[in-house]
Amino acid sequence: MPKLAVVYLSTTGNTKLMADAIADGARSRNVDVEIKSFYDWKPEEAAAADAIAIGSSTFHYTMLPPIEKFVDKLLKAVANGKDGAAFGSYGWSGEAPTMIAEKMRIGGMNLLDPVLRVQYRPNEKDLKECNRLGKDLAEKIKN
Repeated sequence: MPKLAVVYLSTTGNTKLMADAIADGARSRNVDVEIKSFYDWKPEEAAAADAIAIGSSTFHYTMLPPIEKFVDKLLKAVANGKDGAAFGSYGWSGEAPTMIAEKMRIGGMNLLDPVLRVQYRPNEKDLKECNRLGKDLAEKIKN
């Protein structure tokens, strides 16, 4: 069964809500999903999945240094052409998901667009978009 790794850093719980919705969408398409805070992942474990979704909140116009280091280590272990997605919530500026997406592209990953960015707490429409992203990732790795 194809596997999706959902990795997130959530400072207020909003990015975790997004991660949960992405995971639910992928599971609804019969994909094995492992979802954990980046603190609980080893980069090599996440890199072994068929696709990877990475989310982070934004702090001072950037991603937090621990998630940046994690993404850099993960990309060293990822095979070129692996499918992925980036997402995250923010309060003011929202750069972290876009920065993650750029790192993933430079690292040779195929990213699904759009990069999902949600200001503050995701509402029902936002969570449906996250769910759709999970479904799209699942369909991509099943084909």
